[in-house]
Amino acid sequence: MQAIQNMKTVLMLRPQLKDDGDFANNVAVDVRGWNHLRVLFAVGDTDVAAGDAIGSTAEGTAPKIEECDTVGGSYVDVDDAALADSIQFDEDAGLFAIDINLARSHKRYIRVQAPHSAAGAANGSNLCIIGILSQPSGNAPRNVTEQGLTELVTA
Repeated sequence: MQAIQNMKTVLMLRPQLKDDGDFANNVAVDVRGWNHLRVLFAVGDTDVAAGDAIGSTAEGTAPKIEECDTVGGSYVDVDDAALADSIQFDEDAGLFAIDINLARSHKRYIRVQAPHSAAGAANGSNLCIIGILSQPSGNAPRNVTEQGLTELVTA
């Protein structure tokens, strides 16, 4: 088995376009059984004129990670788990990542705090967030579904 097949991929925020507001369907990841999480922000095109394009709760706030013991409970910030600043209007077509060491004490569910887009000239911002779980603390994924995939082709 390849090392990459010992990982699980989770779609935390479906690819979508948002103009001036919070992105929809922000999903928490269940991190039980894993020792590492990479949260990958895949930014598409933005048509924000200048300045801040994407943040948490507001476009001027750096995207950050929060955690909770239950899916619908009260989330709290994960220490040191934020980008340096908000994603800017000229950083479209970029990949941004936050790595979290789950071997330290963390709550079971982790998500991005309220991903938010600034107002654009017409469309706003495109964003997709992917969680990549690695370093399983128990059994590694045994099949495509346990890897979080719909289909896997190996060549």
